[in-house]
Amino acid sequence: MSDYKLIRIEESPGRLDIVLNNPPVNILNIAMMREICDALEKAALIEGLKLVIFRSEANHFSAGADVSEHQEDQVVDMIGAFGRMFRCMSRVPAVTMAVVNGSALGGGCELATFCDIVLASDKSKFGQPEIMLGVFPPVAVVTFPILVGRNRSLELLITGKIISAGEADKIGLINQVYTAAEFKEKVDEFISSILSLSASSIALTKKAIDCAMYQPVMEAFRHADREYIEELMQTEDAREGLTAFLEKRKPVWQDR
Repeated sequence: MSDYKLIRIEESPGRLDIVLNNPPVNILNIAMMREICDALEKAALIEGLKLVIFRSEANHFSAGADVSEHQEDQVVDMIGAFGRMFRCMSRVPAVTMAVVNGSALGGGCELATFCDIVLASDKSKFGQPEIMLGVFPPVAVVTFPILVGRNRSLELLITGKIISAGEADKIGLINQVYTAAEFKEKVDEFISSILSLSASSIALTKKAIDCAMYQPVMEAFRHADREYIEELMQTEDAREGLTAFLEKRKPVWQDR
């Protein structure tokens, strides 16, 4: 694996860990997303790989995408890098897993919940607060309805509500939630149960499920990206919301 600045790679038999390493809150900037995509492209070629694990050793999984890169001069590159990261994830035959022990917000929530399996401690929080900035999360608008249904998705995305791991587990957004005290032990047990299985059987099972459910998803991603760049980013309120965040003030909405 290449030398990366914003992620760290750890390899062991059947397993590859992508450790988010952009302190203090693992903001996903374009450079970091490109590193993640590069690591995923290489992981997809590893024979016998069973698990790709996203985790962080900081107090947060990720606080989301870099708002400064949403500005007009960078937003096309940012959305392109963001979408490519998820396309790279979708091409990995191994199971992808997010191990969340802290906050997963915005793009960080999308990264975690796009994984095949999400394990969280009970101190973790999940949410998509993009609406507060006058924008929407381009991946969650596609994946949340699949995971939790249309109406629940609409509630979460238009309120920007941040929910506990317990609630995320209850509505089906994540797979398992463990107490902080037993988190490491339970995660290790779960990982061991997957590593004990056949890599080829895992890959073919995942492929069959994805073929049945997700064929329209990539086209939906392309539509969401186009809407984000060609419509959303042309509104006064999207520009105002992002600018207000960077200027640390309350946005003044024009409703257009």
